[in-house]
Amino acid sequence: MADQSRSSDYPARAVLEGVPRVHFYEGGKRCPEDFTFPSSLRACLEYMGESYGCEHLMEPQPIRQLCCTYAYIMSACGYAFSLSWRPGWHMDNNSILFMSAEPDEPFRRAFQAVGHSHEIILKQEGRNNEAYFRRRIIESIRDKRRPVLGFGIVGPPECCIVTGYDEDGNVLTGWSFFQGFPEFNAGVEFEPSGYFRKRDWFKDTHSLIIIGEKEEQPPRGELYRGILKWALEAARTPMVHGRSSGIAAYQAWAEHLLRDEDFPVEDKAVLRERHMVHDDAVGMVAEARWYASLFLPQIARHESGMAEELLAAASCYAAEHDLMWRIWGLVGGIGREEPKVMKLAEPSVRRQIVPVILQARDRDVEAADHIERALTK
Repeated sequence: MADQSRSSDYPARAVLEGVPRVHFYEGGKRCPEDFTFPSSLRACLEYMGESYGCEHLMEPQPIRQLCCTYAYIMSACGYAFSLSWRPGWHMDNNSILFMSAEPDEPFRRAFQAVGHSHEIILKQEGRNNEAYFRRRIIESIRDKRRPVLGFGIVGPPECCIVTGYDEDGNVLTGWSFFQGFPEFNAGVEFEPSGYFRKRDWFKDTHSLIIIGEKEEQPPRGELYRGILKWALEAARTPMVHGRSSGIAAYQAWAEHLLRDEDFPVEDKAVLRERHMVHDDAVGMVAEARWYASLFLPQIARHESGMAEELLAAASCYAAEHDLMWRIWGLVGGIGREEPKVMKLAEPSVRRQIVPVILQARDRDVEAADHIERALTK
């Protein structure tokens, strides 16, 4: 586990073994967890013995009568209710870093929901604070036996898990959603466990989140109402960081699909990019709203006065999930192979997709209205 032969005040290597792997969906019993921060926090809680359970993998856990840790975190941070579209075609449309006017708000709410303090550590402009990053990682791994959440390290500035360090912190180990992608893993090595080994990691690191101590939480009913109010804010705020947000993002997405000049049939590289951005939006709505539809009935079981409205909202979100599968069907199914890319390039196909997006928007409006009414109960 650690090299104790050194004279330094900390071992040259310390790695937390057994932290659950996070990754894009690959089939199997576990449901899709394609959003990096909620999945990474879920895995850390599981390692720390604080899982809220998953009814698809085990018996539901007694904590808060929840049946899905991931659905809980998705909802608490607001991701389950969000959508974003930056003008143009951008792969960072739905980055959690741009979800809220206050960038740390989704993280604050998620950690409050799971009962832990946290600390966000950012790079300091014009100053190299690598030594501080390194020290905080070492302290968390070595002293607290807690993984660290990192943004970047391997791949784009998306969340990953730092599970350890080696060579006095010159090398970090962990799990990244992107560690198996050749375009992101140049120079990355791997531990026998499958953890990545990343040298010269600081230049590719955007920020860290240190998982802190357990904290007292608000009463369950108060916590749930806070999540529902945050859901309404995520859905009804029309613009965040220059991006169409929530319900307004559906309209922006649909309008972009009608811009025929953005789909030059002779340029397959551009068409692949357009398809990826569109497909990210489809996947965002499909997965996020599905988990919203799972979480709201959990609140309804505890808050019986809200049940009718919350179950109606959950039905709207489940319908959005199904509408996204209809969109995938219009391009030939889920996936990003060339035939699907070329299908999206057809104006007639995109004009069939637009009304489905607007139907999903209407279901989102209905869901928000149901949640608003539930909060009056």
